[in-house]
Amino acid sequence: MENVEWRNQTTITEFILLGFGDLRELETPLFLLFLVIYIVTMAGNILIVALVVTDQHLHTPMYFFLGNLSCLETCYTSTILPRLLTSFLTGDRTISFNGCITQLSFFVFMVTAECLLLLLMSYDRYLAICNPLHYAALMSSRVCIQILSGSWIIAFFCSTVITFMMATLTFCGPNKIDHFFCDFTPMLKLSCSDTSLIELVDLILSFAIILPTLLLTLTSYVCIIATILKIPSTTGRQKAFSTCSSHLIVVAFSTCASHLTVVVIFFSATLFMYARPKRIHPFDLNKLVSVVYTIVTPMLNPFIYCLRNQEVKGALRRAFCGVNSVHKVPILVTVSQ
Repeated sequence: MENVEWRNQTTITEFILLGFGDLRELETPLFLLFLVIYIVTMAGNILIVALVVTDQHLHTPMYFFLGNLSCLETCYTSTILPRLLTSFLTGDRTISFNGCITQLSFFVFMVTAECLLLLLMSYDRYLAICNPLHYAALMSSRVCIQILSGSWIIAFFCSTVITFMMATLTFCGPNKIDHFFCDFTPMLKLSCSDTSLIELVDLILSFAIILPTLLLTLTSYVCIIATILKIPSTTGRQKAFSTCSSHLIVVAFSTCASHLTVVVIFFSATLFMYARPKRIHPFDLNKLVSVVYTIVTPMLNPFIYCLRNQEVKGALRRAFCGVNSVHKVPILVTVSQ
């Protein structure tokens, strides 16, 4: 009997992603909507990465972190949206067990890395505004690479731990995941193993990563605002605000949801989804929050920086003028001949 039970529990080789339910009449509009979002997200974030790499004016710590954030958002979106678009287009909602575990691994890695990267960006702005005399020394190229590498290593560690523990669980049916991607909580619901240990590890990692990054990010901006308000000159105050307003808005939109303060909402929503007892399953709310920070936020990131950041707009103008000058050269040569 034990052998039969073991064989039955290991027969699941694929999952079915229920997505947004049986909304057949909305599949085409949703496909077009998410396709446009994906194209805009990829184009916008790749453009920012290209500008940061090629424009010498953007070779500063702030834009070094911004380029990494845009690269992260590109990978983030590509982890989820292509599979979702395929399901809309073909109607095939199945995903292999290995594919699901892989998607979960990348997702955990990206979420953790984004929390840490947003913290690094706020710390960079804190030093630039509150400690400008020592900024160059404290945020040298070597230091930037070291702290960024540390954040990637921490994200990789968290992803590896969660993925390994999830892969060792037994899934014996049903195999329908009530989500549009392989997220941690809905997958955990399908396991017929004892999940108490992985839930405990998830709680520990969530509170060790999300809560400190939330508190430190908020503390950084409280110090920034307090320092700016002490500047007697209105012009100086506006100039100081301009150096960190774009990132402040990006953090806000990255943590956007519903009616609460946007910065707090991202982390509180993440805590709600990943740092709470898994017996509570408001999956419709999970899907709504997931759409915001996995699909909408990466699309908004390039718009926020391009529309509100003068240096990025200047880099765009220089890149555009450079392209135009390249196209004008053959014409001038032809005329001179």
